[in-house]
Amino acid sequence: MNAGIIGLGKYVPEKIVTNFDLEQILDTNDEWIRTRTGIQERRIAGDDENTSKLALEAAKKALEDANITADQIGLILVATVTPDQSFPSVACQLQEYLGAVNASAMDVSAACSGFIYGLATAKQFVESKSYQYVLVVGAEKLSKITDWTDRNTAVLFGDGACAAVVGEVSDGRGILAFELGADGTGGKHLFLNERDAISMNGREVFKFAVRQMGESAVSVLEKAGLSKEDVDFLIPHQANIRIMEASRERLELPEEKLSKRIHKYGNTSSASIGIALKDELDDGNIKDDDIIVLVGFGGGLTWGAAVIKWGK
Repeated sequence: MNAGIIGLGKYVPEKIVTNFDLEQILDTNDEWIRTRTGIQERRIAGDDENTSKLALEAAKKALEDANITADQIGLILVATVTPDQSFPSVACQLQEYLGAVNASAMDVSAACSGFIYGLATAKQFVESKSYQYVLVVGAEKLSKITDWTDRNTAVLFGDGACAAVVGEVSDGRGILAFELGADGTGGKHLFLNERDAISMNGREVFKFAVRQMGESAVSVLEKAGLSKEDVDFLIPHQANIRIMEASRERLELPEEKLSKRIHKYGNTSSASIGIALKDELDDGNIKDDDIIVLVGFGGGLTWGAAVIKWGK
């Protein structure tokens, strides 16, 4: 049995905050933000839009895309670092909202790598026939833990959610290989501080990300028995355009094979890879049997990569 993504959905809030909006409250400007990060705007959730609501909207679309009902889901995994509260988990809230009465549920805390951690976990449960369908969600309301007075971090983050239904796919397709990793000694470089706001050593995180994203992408291809030449599309975590370009160069891919959606959404942490994947599919840039590499890094420090042969 091969496990793969059989349904995909995304949701982003309606409110758009541009770089020009941030110029009004921070000592920064559009040109500085664009040239250093690639970000032009980001979506910000309203006071009544908690992480669980973002997750729900993305999940409903994924179920519809997979053509299954909520009661068919065996497990719900929600990757997030911004739960509505410490407990119950967002996954349990989502189970209630969807009416997924037969699903077990838990959250995954791996920061921006969380969606890949979720896909790798779902693959094991589906291929072992423990569950027929696993719902993997990446959802974040990062605006609630952003220090809007810190110009180094406030310009980076946005809110949103993605969701994928993982189930059996045809022979040769699906999640071919994955790689997960962590280095807890680097946790001091990206963390939630005593004021419940994101604190980041940008220089150290940048160095780590450039190195690890490239290494993970190459390594996961080797695990899948593939080479750089086999890659049709690269979808990296949308954190910084320079980090994303470095991972593309490591795989020696032409620019048109790199997913670049950061300008529209900013860094949405665990939601970013799934949102970008959905956008590329909607735009017709990914077709059946294409080889796709997903790769990300996040606080922890964590990293993850996956190779998917697309299609049901």
